[in-house]
Amino acid sequence: MGIHSQPRSHEFCGLLKHWRQHRSLSQLDLALMADVSQRHVSWLETGRSKPSREMVLRLTEAMEVPLRERNHLLSAAGFANMFTENQLDEPTMQPVLQVLSRMLESHEPYPAIVLDRLWNVVMQNKAADVLFEITGDPEELWAGVGDKGDRNIALLSVHPNGLRQFISNWDTAGPVFLRRLKREALASGDQAIVEKYYELERAAGEELVDQAPSDPLLPILPLEFELGDFKLSLFTVISTFGTAQDITTDELRIETFYPTDEHTARFFSD
Repeated sequence: MGIHSQPRSHEFCGLLKHWRQHRSLSQLDLALMADVSQRHVSWLETGRSKPSREMVLRLTEAMEVPLRERNHLLSAAGFANMFTENQLDEPTMQPVLQVLSRMLESHEPYPAIVLDRLWNVVMQNKAADVLFEITGDPEELWAGVGDKGDRNIALLSVHPNGLRQFISNWDTAGPVFLRRLKREALASGDQAIVEKYYELERAAGEELVDQAPSDPLLPILPLEFELGDFKLSLFTVISTFGTAQDITTDELRIETFYPTDEHTARFFSD
């Protein structure tokens, strides 16, 4: 039951070792986290032992491997995919869509957006519309960064013709933002996300890439928007679904914006 192909033992061994090292874990670390013996982890990585479906799931859960990549390890071990990938407009995803809509609405009057794994905007509330409109025509802004309809918020942020031209503290915030994107991309283990990140690096320019800090990221870094005498100060918080069993849901990010001063709070409340 559940086996759909011959196991690709060599591929599974390589993937398991890759993810263990990617998470900076020793074999002993992983063994303790997954409640198995170090010897068994070693034998799985060398192909001396074959994993059960339950063992693949236990190890990937311990390493917090994204659901999309867990399917890859299951397939390499000879088992059928466990996690489905449904579009938000499919009937089975209506409960998720309703939750997202409520989250966006409840965050009013402040901006909130839902992003996919490549930082494309999936949904946004009315306050986010207002935020994008403060610079003028949003369509012109998107066109100015070369966006092809994906509405990639990361591209809109880092591109010289995008939002960064209106962020007065970009010299401080920009390098930190780029480093956060890089950290997310590398942690995902998803080649498509890594490739998207390097596209963003090219769009941002070498100067910004060279400025990326190496010290720990600050918990809060306000974005100071300035258009002439008009000023806004915001910081963001990113939330995820902690118990998602669907790939699409697992990869969604909800970014909520909060004012850092009374002037900004009044702007969105009025």
